[in-house]
Amino acid sequence: MWRLLVACVVNTLVASASLAAGPFGTVRVGEWTGGIYTSDQTGAFSHCAVSASYANGVSLLIGQEANSAWLIGFANSSFQFPKGDTLPIDILLDGQHQARLVGTAVSKDFVKATLPASVASNFRKSSFMAATARGTTFQFNLPQADQLMSVLTSCVAKANAVGAEKAGDFIVARSAAAKPSGKQADASSPAKPARTGTQTGTGFVISPSGHVVTNNHVVNGCVGDIVGNLTGEAPVKLRKVSGDSTNDLALLQAPEGTFKTAAVIRDRPVHSGDSVVAIGYPVHGLLTSDFTVTTGIVNSLSGVSNNTRYLQISAAVQPGNSGGPLLDAGGEIVGMVAAKLNLVRFVQATGNIPENINFAIKTGAIRDFLDNSVVPYQTAEPKAEMKTADIAQAARAYTLFISCNATEQVDSAKK
Repeated sequence: MWRLLVACVVNTLVASASLAAGPFGTVRVGEWTGGIYTSDQTGAFSHCAVSASYANGVSLLIGQEANSAWLIGFANSSFQFPKGDTLPIDILLDGQHQARLVGTAVSKDFVKATLPASVASNFRKSSFMAATARGTTFQFNLPQADQLMSVLTSCVAKANAVGAEKAGDFIVARSAAAKPSGKQADASSPAKPARTGTQTGTGFVISPSGHVVTNNHVVNGCVGDIVGNLTGEAPVKLRKVSGDSTNDLALLQAPEGTFKTAAVIRDRPVHSGDSVVAIGYPVHGLLTSDFTVTTGIVNSLSGVSNNTRYLQISAAVQPGNSGGPLLDAGGEIVGMVAAKLNLVRFVQATGNIPENINFAIKTGAIRDFLDNSVVPYQTAEPKAEMKTADIAQAARAYTLFISCNATEQVDSAKK
C-alpha cells in the first residue's frame, strides 16, 4: 500500500507539469522512492521525482525537471483545494532560511510549487523543514536531503543524455538517519562525537585597558587562541578573563594600549519605539568580511516569557552578530546583540512563522557584569541624533570580529 501511495503521488507530481508516463526506472534514496518520467505528449524525458510519507499524514515530493528546475509537492487526502487554486506556502529550513513559495492545487489533495535555485540550495543542506499554508503548519525531517538531490541531478543528467528508458535505476541505501516522521530528534538521541571547528562572533571594546565584551556562547568551548580583529587591522590575541553563562556575557582582554577607542554606554534606559543600530560580523566571509549595519527599533523592553534582561528589537541579525554592539540614534551602547528567536520552536508552539524577532542584552546586565569584574567603563547622557553612516564609522574603532577553534557536537539536525 505504501508503494502504491508513493507511485500515485509521484505520478500526480509529474502530471502537474504536463501529461507524463512512467516510471521507466527506479529512483530510491533511503525512504525516498520514485522514478523517471516522460511526457505523454512528446515522449521526451520529463523529469525525475521521489516522495516520502510522513507521520503527519503528508507525502512530501521532490523532483527535478529536464531543464534542471526543482519542484516540491505536498499531498494529503484531507486537503480540500479547488483544482487550479493558488496559495502562498511559507517554508522554514533549519530555523534559519525562510522562503515564500507559490503553490498550485493540481487536484483537491495535491499542491505543487517551484523551488527557486537559492531555496533548493538551502533545502539540500537542511535536516528539518516547516511548511505553513493557510494557517496550517506541517513539519518534516529531511534525511539524506543532500544525497537525495545529488541523485536526482544525476538522474536528470543521465536521462537527458540517453533517454528515460535507458537511464536505469538510481538507488542509494538508507542511511542511519531516521525515517521521515515530521518530528525533530528529541533530547534522548545519542550524543554525537565531538569535533573541532571555527567559531565566530562579534565583540566590542569597553575600556581603555583593552577589555572586550561579547556573548559567553561566542567563546564557550574555544580551544587555543581567541583572536579579535578590528576591520582592516592585524589580529590580536585575546585572553578570556571571565564568563557568565546565566546572562550570556564574557569578558576578554587584549594587551593594554592595543585599542585607542572604547564604546560608551548610554546612562539612560531606552524606550519602546526608540531607533537602534546593530553592528556585527554575520556569516563572516560568506556575505562580506567587513561588518554589517542594520537598523530597527526597540519592539519591547522584555524578551521571551517577559525576561526583563533582554530587549526585543527589529534590527535584522544573523549568526555571527552575537556579542555585537546595539547602539541608539546618538551612537551610544544600549545593549548587546544576543540571539534570534528560535523559529523552529516557535513554529512548533504556534503553527506560525514569525518575522524579524531578535534580542539584545540590556546595559543593566552588562554594567553589573563589568562592575563585578572591576572593569572601568564610560557612560554618558544620550547625545543628539546622528546619521547611521556616522554611527557605523565611529563603531569601526571598537567593534571586533572574534574567532577561535572550538569543540562542537556533530548533529545533523541543526538547532
